[in-house]
Amino acid sequence: MNRTPRSASRNKNTEPDASQAVPDSKHVANKTPQRGGNEASGLILVATPIGNLGDMTRRGIEALEQADLILCEDTRVSGKLLRAFSIQTELMAYHDHNAERMRPRVMRRLSEGARVALISDAGTPLISDPGYRLVQACHEARIPVTTTPGASAPIVALSLSGLPSDRFLFAGFLPTKKVARRATYEELRVVPASLIFFESSKRLAASLVDATEALGDRPAAVARELTKLHEEVRRGTLSELTAHYTEAGPPRGEIVLVIAPPDAEAAIDDEGVDGMLRQAMQHASLRDAVDEVARIAGRPKREIYARALALSETD
Repeated sequence: MNRTPRSASRNKNTEPDASQAVPDSKHVANKTPQRGGNEASGLILVATPIGNLGDMTRRGIEALEQADLILCEDTRVSGKLLRAFSIQTELMAYHDHNAERMRPRVMRRLSEGARVALISDAGTPLISDPGYRLVQACHEARIPVTTTPGASAPIVALSLSGLPSDRFLFAGFLPTKKVARRATYEELRVVPASLIFFESSKRLAASLVDATEALGDRPAAVARELTKLHEEVRRGTLSELTAHYTEAGPPRGEIVLVIAPPDAEAAIDDEGVDGMLRQAMQHASLRDAVDEVARIAGRPKREIYARALALSETD
């Protein structure tokens, strides 16, 4: 779902901005589904706009027209999109709360040769939604999976931020509670990449305080209402952004927060290396953890191995 989030608990955008221009249908796609037998069966991941209907691609429209079934998060939200492009394909809800129950039903239709499209409320499917399990099931069943790419809120925010874009980590929705949010920042403190998060506008100022304390006063950008009429990207250090939003109050719209990587000195801090080792050794062997941390921190494996042994004995 790689999209601009909503300020509520799921923190995601719910629908495109109807005030934005919709391309003339004759320049976009034939509104009559073409079922001449050339459409391959299988699952197709279709990106939808994150705020501007004009960003819906021709291939995406054709894929939705030619599908036998469209899986979506919310039929009310996706119904508006389909009506905007006169698409009459059947809609079925597929989301966090029903995915386990619905997946076998979807897989049966796919195994019978149906062409099924998967969309999210806004943006590219599979980012912060249960779609990846369906893709995984299709791969295991040797059912073809393809995509029509398009808008993605994290990528749009990163490209507009002016921050390093050669390496980045999208960490999804930040926790709502301060302790968990601070722990998330701490965990990512030494990652040598720009960090991208979805955050609620009402928690933005508090989240920026936590980020400053956990990460240091790095350059950052707050992007809101991406691709919509009131799109804005505010840049500054974390402390400057904290001061602004503390005084101005919560901004309107959907928020993506982008934070610059640590500087070289911070990236090789001993305390940070130890934290990375502890985290890595929770899900990997000591050797694999050492390889991973040495690569990220840019330090000799022999040194990292010695620190890992010491941590193992201490812990």
